[in-house]
Amino acid sequence: MMFYQRGSSRDKLSAFEMKEGLYHALQQLGAKKKVLLIPPDFTRLHSRAGDLTALAYSYYKNAVTDILPALGTHRPMTGAEISAMFPAVPAELFRVHDWRNRLSTLGRIPADYIAAISGGAVAYDWPAQVSSLITEGDYDLILSIGQVVPHEVAGMANYNKNLFVGTGGTEGINKSHFLGAAYGMERIMGRAVNPVRQVLNRASDEFLQQFPIVYVQTVIGRDESGDLALRGLFIGDDEECYRLAAELSLQVNFTMLEKPLQKVVVYLDPGEYKSTWLGNKSIYRTRMAIADGGELIILAPGLHEFGEDAQIDQLIRQYGYAGTPAILALIEKETALQQNLSAAAHLIHGSSEGRFSVTCCPGHLRREEIESVHFQYGDLHTMLQRYHPEHLQEGYNTLADGEEIYFIHNPAIGLWAYQERFISSQA
Repeated sequence: MMFYQRGSSRDKLSAFEMKEGLYHALQQLGAKKKVLLIPPDFTRLHSRAGDLTALAYSYYKNAVTDILPALGTHRPMTGAEISAMFPAVPAELFRVHDWRNRLSTLGRIPADYIAAISGGAVAYDWPAQVSSLITEGDYDLILSIGQVVPHEVAGMANYNKNLFVGTGGTEGINKSHFLGAAYGMERIMGRAVNPVRQVLNRASDEFLQQFPIVYVQTVIGRDESGDLALRGLFIGDDEECYRLAAELSLQVNFTMLEKPLQKVVVYLDPGEYKSTWLGNKSIYRTRMAIADGGELIILAPGLHEFGEDAQIDQLIRQYGYAGTPAILALIEKETALQQNLSAAAHLIHGSSEGRFSVTCCPGHLRREEIESVHFQYGDLHTMLQRYHPEHLQEGYNTLADGEEIYFIHNPAIGLWAYQERFISSQA
């Protein structure tokens, strides 16, 4: 059931309109005694989920007993990040999700179903895991808050992914990520229906109906001035909420190009992107736009690690972004990768498969570290002198010496592809 919906590619919801929409939905839900809020973490700072979480807290006040950021495998939020993203919300309400502990397995999706929908890419069963806070908290409302935007694992982010991955467990996260990688990232990104989402949706139908979950979904796009704008707000308790948001997201977050790009420059804000685990969105979201033999330059002043989890960081350093055939071969013989399929999926996702070069310009990693994971190294100071974000506009730029580049200020906001490759990825 939908409790509120508004959005179009021309809409630009104000802070007041966002509050009005949320409160309109909450009024329909009636009074609540115990509420759990599940927003994204700081990596979704621009989602407006922080503002919506603060509004929900303001509405329910003491009825909000717990706030569980959907960390997935990310590092816990710092106090400074919580204060910045969730203004006026008491820090003592925040709980830290541990993807290796305090979990509940609600049931399993059978292997034969997953093999059928993935065309045989994988043939294992999948556990529907969520934080035990959800199953044991006896809440009369669980608000799952987040942004629908193209995503490399689930096709489009959020909805039930916020629960099964954001508050999920080791096995569930590993297997869902590897399902997407094995099926093919370029066959999934920007598509609301795909094998990973089919698994999540079936799990919702079978295992989440007993919980009072309502989804608050935003769609964020750039306005005519290049600033971020709230293009849509969709609030409901079923798949329609996600479907409507996904349809709008494709309109405002997906850029279809007529021809491939020879050189793409992506900037990673140092406050958001400190690892390649997150920063490789610069590769995921642009890979279908870059020409064979082209170049991707990643300006990453905050980059100081590969994985946000120590174990995953070690695996990335050990095996690197070596390409799909090499990683699949390693999985066959390396127990460490077999037990960390999300890391293996990440290694596949982060490779250009030799089709274009990736030049990474880190703020805190050494040349030998970058080159050891099969990226080219670029000196950040030198590259910023030539490609400074303040001197570039979003999209096409021609520099003083005639060089043509395509600049992206934040890869998490969208998906870019040229038409021929996007169509051929479906074959």
